[in-house]
Amino acid sequence: MSPLRYREARLPLDEDPLSLMARLVRSGLFDQYVVYENGSSWSFAGGALASVRLGREAKDLRDLRDLRDLRGVEDRLAAVPVKDWRAYGWATFELATALVGAAVDAGGDLLHLVIPAGEVRAEGDTVLVRAVDVEQYDRLVSLVGESVPADGETGGPAGGDERISLALDDHGNYRAAVAAALVELRAGGPLEKVILSRQVPVPVPVDLTATYVAGRRGNTPARSFLLDLGGIRAAGFSPETVVEVSSGRRVTTRPLAGTRARTGSSAQIARLRAELLSDPKEIYEHAISVKLACEELAAVCEDTQVTEYMTVQDRGTVQHLASAVTGLLRAGQSPWQAFAALFPAVTATGIPKSPAYPVIRALEGRPRGLYAGAVLTCDATGTLDAALVLRSIFQQGDRCWLQAGAGIVQQSQPEREHEETCEKLRSIADHLVPTVPRPVPPMPS
Repeated sequence: MSPLRYREARLPLDEDPLSLMARLVRSGLFDQYVVYENGSSWSFAGGALASVRLGREAKDLRDLRDLRDLRGVEDRLAAVPVKDWRAYGWATFELATALVGAAVDAGGDLLHLVIPAGEVRAEGDTVLVRAVDVEQYDRLVSLVGESVPADGETGGPAGGDERISLALDDHGNYRAAVAAALVELRAGGPLEKVILSRQVPVPVPVDLTATYVAGRRGNTPARSFLLDLGGIRAAGFSPETVVEVSSGRRVTTRPLAGTRARTGSSAQIARLRAELLSDPKEIYEHAISVKLACEELAAVCEDTQVTEYMTVQDRGTVQHLASAVTGLLRAGQSPWQAFAALFPAVTATGIPKSPAYPVIRALEGRPRGLYAGAVLTCDATGTLDAALVLRSIFQQGDRCWLQAGAGIVQQSQPEREHEETCEKLRSIADHLVPTVPRPVPPMPS
């Protein structure tokens, strides 16, 4: 069987790429899609020519060769009947427990990737349009070439600038959970750090596309995404990547740990920045996170080194201590082994990771799902880019919620960790756009 080939056209980009992505989503051409922003590159992937899914059932796990380093996923992608493919998708946090051979207590898929039926990539001043089906190809070309309003706000809400007001107070027992984690951390066991999160329900309907547009204009993420795939809908402004693998086999991970607010006057922000850089608890939390990132990368790479250490990165309503660790994949190792070595991000789990999983599950009381997992892309040239899923809004079934966490170490104080979750939540909570009811046309007489 000869591989499927995309029809391709390269067109001029005459609008803001964010607005273009929103227009493509709103077109309804595909019932499932992923939008992914990576630096200056924006991609829309719609439909599925092929998919790779990893479920939690034991029979599915046995079907994958060497689950612990995801070689089975790599094999399935190599077999897709599509030339020059790029895959888009997500991995849930619970994939982590499967990777270490532990029982998985969450239903549904752990990993869901698709090779899209239609794809639009905007970079610089051009747009690449790709599709296999002639009608979908013509429709995508037409959509990209449409004239747009001068303000370019085609992805915005139909009802103007209205925002949802959402209380960010603790709706559960987060402070008590932090206190319980501190007992565990001070018990003399192996656990040095654990990240605990809490959910905030959103009780009114949300326009996810408009929220993504508004939130992206108000944030400074490392990556952003908007998706409706495999029963999960989400929009997010990721502060960091789990792993980046280049076609030259260079692997990079960028741990962020240590947080202060980034609100108020410039003088207040500068004061909080200086406080962040001198706080012993935040420095310790960051340093042990970088140490583990180095150890994980060294398992699959050579020439591992820290190329940036403890700088400050601005991410919406917060600022973080940030570092970068890089290495070159060893012979016999692939991008998926790098992903398996680093997933989930050290800054969203704990140190060490394995003893952190049962503590997280016990104190949070439910599976995390996509939160603290990854939205990712990979392609036939060997690149892989995985964004850590934080600062996001989630919709699944009739539920809609936000979620944020904080890193707990022995020096933590429950009140301060709760305050940190509020600071992070504001990066998305300040931009929630309500769904505007559309009038129903009258019945003909």
